[in-house]
Amino acid sequence: MEDTGIGSTASFTVLNHEVKNWQIIAVPLIAIMIAEILQYTGDLKACIFLHVVILLSLILSPVWISESSTGNSLQALALLPLLRLLNISMPVFSETTLYMFIFIYTPLLVTCYLIARNQLIPLFQEGNTLKNLYIYIPLALLTGYFIGLAEWHTINAGNLIPDLSLKSLLELSFVMILVVGFTEELIFRSLLQTRLQTSFGMKNGLLITSIMFGIMHAGYGSFYELLITASAGILLGYMFQKTGSLVLVSFTHGFVNIFLFGLIPLLGPGLGLF
Repeated sequence: MEDTGIGSTASFTVLNHEVKNWQIIAVPLIAIMIAEILQYTGDLKACIFLHVVILLSLILSPVWISESSTGNSLQALALLPLLRLLNISMPVFSETTLYMFIFIYTPLLVTCYLIARNQLIPLFQEGNTLKNLYIYIPLALLTGYFIGLAEWHTINAGNLIPDLSLKSLLELSFVMILVVGFTEELIFRSLLQTRLQTSFGMKNGLLITSIMFGIMHAGYGSFYELLITASAGILLGYMFQKTGSLVLVSFTHGFVNIFLFGLIPLLGPGLGLF
């Protein structure tokens, strides 16, 4: 039978389309990295300007992007410049305190919900039941301690609570698990990782999300902190891939911050046990 070339032309068209999608998504990924590097080097004004441009471009992207998987990835990526801009702007009005995290992350939580609803992403899937808490809590505590300890040695974070009273510990736990941990895991695991895995594949999607998770900690000004948080992102992302549990990674993330900003600064790296 004569080869009309129709099949090969169709294959080339599909390949061309896939490459184009990769290139489109790579542009804001690289731009966000550049913006965070600007913050890392101390050029805050340039960082803010670039993040505003990125955010506006991603908001307007549906005007010229019709392919659904690409559009979904770009929509999820818009959460990163929004996170940075909210994080930078809040201390302008007040000192950074434990409660300031609520003002930073509440708008993000609402935005995450709207994006998930728009993209028909089920935030609470089969793996998000509470029946495995007897496994998840010890695992989250152990993982959270070692990540928190590594970060503490790197950035030597101060305590966000004055003491270890029950009231202070409950306040810290509420903010770090249910506000910060839950919201950031919604952003990086449920939305961004899920979408980038669709666009780049499971391994590449996990790796890219983890790199972005690390680079978004550039504000600490420590290269080692970037490496630690990127590595933590790989671990959290892998845990999410294997269990599908937003509960597990939220608790783990929350415990990292509880150790980092409360228990280790007040008790020492050995938590008073050794």
